[in-house]
Amino acid sequence: MTDWRAVGIGFLVSIVAGIFAFAIPVIGHIGAGLLGGFAAGYVAGGGIGSGLWHGLLAGAIGGIVLAVLFGLGAGLVGGVVVGPAAGLLGAGVFVFGAVVALVLAIDSAIGGAVGGLVGR
Repeated sequence: MTDWRAVGIGFLVSIVAGIFAFAIPVIGHIGAGLLGGFAAGYVAGGGIGSGLWHGLLAGAIGGIVLAVLFGLGAGLVGGVVVGPAAGLLGAGVFVFGAVVALVLAIDSAIGGAVGGLVGR
């Protein structure tokens, strides 16, 4: 059974760490995913499988939320600069961001597995 409290904590840790991750673009974001996944897995406990699941959920939800925000932002900014056709730009940014977010959720799952191993 999914512990949504653990997923929420992992999501928040990922978001906060992700803000600071812009200082070191690639490595920082991987680290943010690992930290958020670890937090989710640690709070959920229950071993490697449970931690992996909770870390994966936290990372995927966080990535999708960010993809939606960046997609809306790109559509809004593009709409002002380019015009009505900018909706395609926002949609493209969202799709690309969602795919990247789901791929990067793998590091959250790895962090969650480690967190579940050392957690309760």
